[in-house]
Amino acid sequence: MKTKRELVIELLKKNVRGLTIIEISRSLNISRNTAAIILAELKGAQSISVRPVGKAKMHYWEGK
Repeated sequence: MKTKRELVIELLKKNVRGLTIIEISRSLNISRNTAAIILAELKGAQSISVRPVGKAKMHYWEGK
């Protein structure tokens, strides 16, 4: 069984155009808060990059 973190990483790798927190949470059926925490951890580890688009933020896998 994969962890939620592993599922988020896989999803970001598949979607090279980037995803919002809402798109990630809906795709994986996890709460927005859980998705936000995982993304914050990945950002801290410099595994993803984040780009603001209007009110939303797009998250991209950086492969580190």
